[in-house]
Amino acid sequence: MSALSKAKGFKKSKTGTYVSIGTTAFGAMSVIKQARKARTEHDTLQLVDAVVSAAAIVTGIALLVRELKRIGDDDVLFG
Repeated sequence: MSALSKAKGFKKSKTGTYVSIGTTAFGAMSVIKQARKARTEHDTLQLVDAVVSAAAIVTGIALLVRELKRIGDDDVLFG
């Protein structure tokens, strides 16, 4: 099995999904900072951008959680 095959398999694994959730949640920190800065500067456009980015992060985490549940359902040992 090549290194590329292993890397592609990791992305679909439980561990890979947890890592993706963590990195996505970590990205939320920059969105929070952006929103705070926009509020203090009264910059409506930047605040809208932060809200849209936050919605994308929430959607991404929801998709990853759904994938995690699907992986759990496919697990014969725990099903």
